[in-house]
Amino acid sequence: MNTAVKENLYQLNIIRVVVLGAEFLALILLTFFFEVILPITVLSFVLILYGIVITVVAYRLSQADKISESEFFYHVLIDILFFTGILYCSGGASNPFVSYYLVPICIAAGTLSLRYTIGAALMSLAAYSSLFIDSYNISAFSPENHRGHHTNSNNLHIIGMWCNFLISAIVITFFVTRMAGTLKQQNTAIAKHRENQLRDEQLIGIGALAAGTAHELGTPLNTMKIIVDEIKEGDSSFKKDINILHSQIEQCRMTLRELVATAEISENNKQYKFITGYMKQLLERWQILHPEMNASIILSEQQEDREVFFDPTIAPSLLNLLNNAAEASPQKVDVKVTWNTELLEIYIRDYGDGDTSYEQELPRKPFLSNKNGGMGIGLFLTQASISRYGGTITINSFDDEVGSLTIVKLPLFND
Repeated sequence: MNTAVKENLYQLNIIRVVVLGAEFLALILLTFFFEVILPITVLSFVLILYGIVITVVAYRLSQADKISESEFFYHVLIDILFFTGILYCSGGASNPFVSYYLVPICIAAGTLSLRYTIGAALMSLAAYSSLFIDSYNISAFSPENHRGHHTNSNNLHIIGMWCNFLISAIVITFFVTRMAGTLKQQNTAIAKHRENQLRDEQLIGIGALAAGTAHELGTPLNTMKIIVDEIKEGDSSFKKDINILHSQIEQCRMTLRELVATAEISENNKQYKFITGYMKQLLERWQILHPEMNASIILSEQQEDREVFFDPTIAPSLLNLLNNAAEASPQKVDVKVTWNTELLEIYIRDYGDGDTSYEQELPRKPFLSNKNGGMGIGLFLTQASISRYGGTITINSFDDEVGSLTIVKLPLFND
């Protein structure tokens, strides 16, 4: 957004250069060829000052990375003021170029929000109206000096020009702004569609890779289970560790079975589960993966338990967020689950270093990770799955405390 505003200011500065050159040319032609009496000293001072502004803005553009909308709006107002000064010294409202006031309004309507466009329109209208009160009169621009015109008709002509400007300013301010806003929305929607399309293509590739990996992992896991079972039956001083290893292998085998089962679930074969049972089972699986972790889990009992549909991709997505919290804070993790008739909310509080910068960047692109040995697809898949389901993920760090808070919001569907 700010980059676009900077480009717009660059284009506005080019327009200023063209206008400045045209003003100098008009000053020379009117003075030396048409012998029109003008306050040359004052006009030259205004134009030189305008040239200084152009130079300063050019330097500003070369140094600044971003330009705000408010700054761009101020530049539009500066153009209106300079143009008013030029008109004041060259005939005022009777100057044939007075309709140039519409140009800043058009620029604001096409590039800025409605409130800024209204501000530019009101400023132009006020400046135009002030020229009726006082200005440097030029007889060559006065309609009453032409033959066949009467004073009343001339006044009506100038008033009609003002009314025409007012109507044009209103039309530009409201209708052009709406059309420009619609165009921006369309461009945003197209960019979003392209981003989603690219994400879906990446998900398809990852899904194919996951299917092949699941097939390859089945055999070594079965072999490991047989060996662990044989060791478990004998006498060993490492029974506790073996039991943990056995539960981890069972968890891996169950995950692979669910991966295969997920592909068989379709829109006509939805599985409905109670929220409490679904979350308890999910959190138990998570605790098995982290037996040494101290987890504080709170399931809301204020709302009535409901049977809803959970997309098969939700469970692994939530497990990934829980596992990230456990890895960041192995000693303690707090989990709170609440819901109402429309929304399920899950709060995951860890006590790690609280650095969430990578979480904000990783979901945009897979295969990037700040973890040693990480594959960089966990957060990407999690973000994609939750978004596809209609939910949101927010990760916040604390200024005065360690750790971070992950908030997951999921809509609940009964049909």
